Amino acid sequence: MICAAIAGLGRWGKNLVNSTADSATLRFIAANTRTRQTAEAFCREKSLRWTSDFDDILRDPAVDAVVLATPHSQHRDQVLRAAASGKHIFVEKPFALTLADADRMLEAADKAGVVLAVGFNRRFHPSMARLREAVRTGSLGTIVTASAEQTALHGLDMTEDAWRARPEEAPGGAMTAIGVHLVDGMIDLLGPVASVFAQVARRAAKVADDTTDLLLTFESGAKGHIFCSTVATPNYRMAVFGTAGFAEILGHPMATFRQIAALPGDAHTPAVPEVFETKGFNLLTAELEAFAAAIDGKRPFPTPLSDIRHGVAVFEAILRSAASGRPEAVA
Repeated sequence: MICAAIAGLGRWGKNLVNSTADSATLRFIAANTRTRQTAEAFCREKSLRWTSDFDDILRDPAVDAVVLATPHSQHRDQVLRAAASGKHIFVEKPFALTLADADRMLEAADKAGVVLAVGFNRRFHPSMARLREAVRTGSLGTIVTASAEQTALHGLDMTEDAWRARPEEAPGGAMTAIGVHLVDGMIDLLGPVASVFAQVARRAAKVADDTTDLLLTFESGAKGHIFCSTVATPNYRMAVFGTAGFAEILGHPMATFRQIAALPGDAHTPAVPEVFETKGFNLLTAELEAFAAAIDGKRPFPTPLSDIRHGVAVFEAILRSAASGRPEAVA
């Protein structure tokens, strides 16, 4: 059993703790937040030792790993300190806001010999596994384009005092909240991104940019489009189109997977779709148990750190493109 500490007990930090309630491989034993008042009842309910001092959990020999659900700008310092203390590290997305920070974090974890994992939980869903297989086995033919959209409404309620509303914490419109998931999904499916063209807008939120559109060109020559917004009616879709068919995941729970083949000799009519439903899959449990398995040496964490680094490089290019109004190459 891996014993973990959670740093940050906002809505998402609590979701992570709750996801391991029945886990046989990872449990949370401690929590680090700035103020006791907002965390006390939850910590008591979950039997978590609370501390306001991040170094306190790093000094605790009972803690094997730290899970960071903290503001994005804090990730670099916390990863460096956790790695130096020999703790394994799970970081919520986005991993880093700059490539320079990402490189320092990766180097520190590698030097310390600790497991470093990042919470792109959508990679773990069985529907994504089916889509990945369809792409990599060639059953879709030559990949022409990918299209992804993810929307939510939490931007409408954002207040000025929310850390996620600050441009230094959440640049690029909906990118840090939502868009980085879609970028990571496309990297997983189609490989490295060569260039991006980004547009950012504020459509309905009062305190922050809320909507982002991206055009991507992959090194393979395939194209991609991403739309994400924190003020649009909630939806999720990830679709890949090829010369021999297309496949897509539908809905925020990712429960529905559809694959449709092109009919030989018929330029307009697709075949009857194959549809697979996977209901009730817990993405957070899956990613944290994969983290525990990596710590135990059973298998590597399935998201390659090279993909994580490339995703940060893409993020930087997106910010440059939004500022310049031009396509930007990915470093």
